[in-house]
Amino acid sequence: MNALAPYKRLTIKIGSALLVDKQGRLRAAWLADLAADIAALKAQGSEVVIVSSGAIALGRGRLGLDALTLTLEQSQAAASAGQIALSQAWAEALGRHGIVTGQILITPNITEERRYYLNARTTIATLLGLGAVPIINENDSVATAEIRYGDNDRLSARVATMIEADCLILLSDIDGLYTAPPAKDPSAIHLSEVPAITPSIEAMAGGAASHLSRGGMTTKVEAGKIATHAGTAMIIAKGTEAHPLKALTEGARHTLFHPARSRAQARKRWIMGTLAVAGTLQVDAGAAKALLTGKSLLPIGVTKVSGDFERGDTIAVTNPDGTEIARGLAGLDSDEARLVMGKRSDAVVEILGAGNRAALVHRDNLVLVGSQEETSSERA
Repeated sequence: MNALAPYKRLTIKIGSALLVDKQGRLRAAWLADLAADIAALKAQGSEVVIVSSGAIALGRGRLGLDALTLTLEQSQAAASAGQIALSQAWAEALGRHGIVTGQILITPNITEERRYYLNARTTIATLLGLGAVPIINENDSVATAEIRYGDNDRLSARVATMIEADCLILLSDIDGLYTAPPAKDPSAIHLSEVPAITPSIEAMAGGAASHLSRGGMTTKVEAGKIATHAGTAMIIAKGTEAHPLKALTEGARHTLFHPARSRAQARKRWIMGTLAVAGTLQVDAGAAKALLTGKSLLPIGVTKVSGDFERGDTIAVTNPDGTEIARGLAGLDSDEARLVMGKRSDAVVEILGAGNRAALVHRDNLVLVGSQEETSSERA
């Protein structure tokens, strides 16, 4: 069965260990086979966006940095040298099939700040419209530990949701999700499908596999949460062998994470994928129930305000048990929120003045999380 048949727009994430060997050399033959797979998909009408790791790994080899752990400055230097090599490798591999590539280097602010997010989305969409294949990577040459994704799994999920991809494909050294890390537990069972990412699914994930990769199954499941909540399916598949995408079209084993049943509106899709929240609002049971029916979050239902945030920042909403049930854009800053929490709308007007909105999070700027979203859709 062709696992890719239902999808037209694909985001494909390539891990460092697939592109670069342990000596820091490009796996040129493997990349040539992958390029042939991409060309075949494009010939069938698919649009393809690549999120490619490998810049630091390639740069390490070129600069002779063989330590298992690099300093921040060494990582940035390796990325700087490796980005040139990586871009050239992709351009040459796809160029043999008459495909033009465009490189886009991303830092978290580009996907977390909406103005930059929209600009990046437009650039990628324009490249796709012109028949090109965008090659995207985190800009590790300038990113610091404080302002970075740190893994291309979550970055690829943000890119997939940004461009409304039908499916995100994570090519890795493993053929999907198992009930336990198979290298440690021979009795681990492969999961062919994941209808929804639950706490038990998250508990199955392990850590990063090698010094060349910063991710692991944990970040892949996190990527799945971002993608599937926004209506994008996700596939984890083995990419170590030749022609990994062709293998998927021929029935190779993989894990499919099902998307939410309804695609979020563009603005809500951006909110849903935000990696970090600036604060948290805890609500009572009545407010939690009201959110499920599509209501805005009013101050009277808020029992606790945590964090320091400004109007427009992304904040989490939790139920009385502390479980996140929604995410949205704050209508007030944190100091104002603390002043009005638990108060009726008329009291809010007296405290803040008539010109202020009564809602702490307006329903147009609020997204229900996970199963909450599906429950709300069923009731609508």
